[in-house]
Amino acid sequence: MARGAGGKGRFAVVIPVFNHGRTAGEVARSALDLGWPVYLVDDGSTDGGAQGLPAHPDLHLLRHAQNRGKGAALMTGFAAAVASADWAVTLDADGQHHPQDAVALIQAIAEGSRPIVVGRRTGMQSEGTPWTSRFGREFSNFWVRAAGGPRVSDSQSGFRIYPLPEVLHLGVKARRYQFEVEVLVKAAWQRMPVIEAPVRVTYPSKAERISHFRPFVDFVRNSNAFTRLIVQRIFFCRQRG
Repeated sequence: MARGAGGKGRFAVVIPVFNHGRTAGEVARSALDLGWPVYLVDDGSTDGGAQGLPAHPDLHLLRHAQNRGKGAALMTGFAAAVASADWAVTLDADGQHHPQDAVALIQAIAEGSRPIVVGRRTGMQSEGTPWTSRFGREFSNFWVRAAGGPRVSDSQSGFRIYPLPEVLHLGVKARRYQFEVEVLVKAAWQRMPVIEAPVRVTYPSKAERISHFRPFVDFVRNSNAFTRLIVQRIFFCRQRG
């Protein structure tokens, strides 16, 4: 049993990467210290983001020829990990997460339960936290609840644990950033538990931070995703009623 698993099954780490050449290698090294297989999914990087990775038998590099979105990268990682793992731990490649905090997420899983565990980022009100992260979290939390999803306080956190293979069969349509909110909503619809546990977050300086957030484009995409989910929820409730 891998370190920190606590008898709760087999774990693997999935790291989506898109133009994170400066940070992906160090994130992968830290994740390997957990003692689990690591699946790094290069989602069409153009900066050589998958180069300079440590040579390690537990590090598996997967590639998309073109950028397909964070959700697509996660699904590729899940599909690869499901053969050897019961759970997938997801980490962002920008270095904001502390991989060792995955142990705290595992400890939050009740015996016999198969939840999605969301890492609730602490210190989000600190001076170094980008305003887009603070605003986006509150915006997303509200609409996740409105769409019939769980009442969580950090619906945009990329540090999570997903049960495999269940997450592959939730019918999530979004393949970009919206995947991480839609999967919570679809899990709630299917009565899959969603829980939270605190994790640390460290944001690089503004000059060093790698962000692909585009305020207008992502606002439109988020709005379209939530509109679709709310409409689906109405029909879903009618069918169940």
